[in-house]
Amino acid sequence: MFNFVSIKVYDVLGNEVAVLVNEKQNAGAYSVEFDGSGFSSGVYFYRLETAEFRETKSMVLLK
Repeated sequence: MFNFVSIKVYDVLGNEVAVLVNEKQNAGAYSVEFDGSGFSSGVYFYRLETAEFRETKSMVLLK
């Protein structure tokens, strides 16, 4: 069964700064790398969203 999966990264102002995943995927375990070399140090939020699930968490980018 396929579900549409979206993982996006936002800055502290709520601006979308990166889209890591935006596609249909089978159920299972996946990993995604975020290259923050083009971003300044600080707090960012990432949001994982499917048709049935939503979760937002924070992360700290240190350089």
